[in-house]
Amino acid sequence: MSNRPRTKLDLKAIGSKIRDLRGDVRQEDFAIQLGISQGHLSKVERGQLAPTLEIVLRLAVRFSKTLDWLVRGKSAAGG
Repeated sequence: MSNRPRTKLDLKAIGSKIRDLRGDVRQEDFAIQLGISQGHLSKVERGQLAPTLEIVLRLAVRFSKTLDWLVRGKSAAGG
């Protein structure tokens, strides 16, 4: 068992980033592109539900972002 402290994800911050990436695209259309329902996307964007790893990976590839930036707000350079 590891003694490392667990890092708590800021779901509201992650959701806000996803909302920003969506831009002017309707939530329903963006959800279809991600392979989820509009309701699921809404909960993710409001920070009520964590995005799955699959969703985070799709977003990272589509928008050329790092997983670290999407999940923790940090670039590969650390900022």
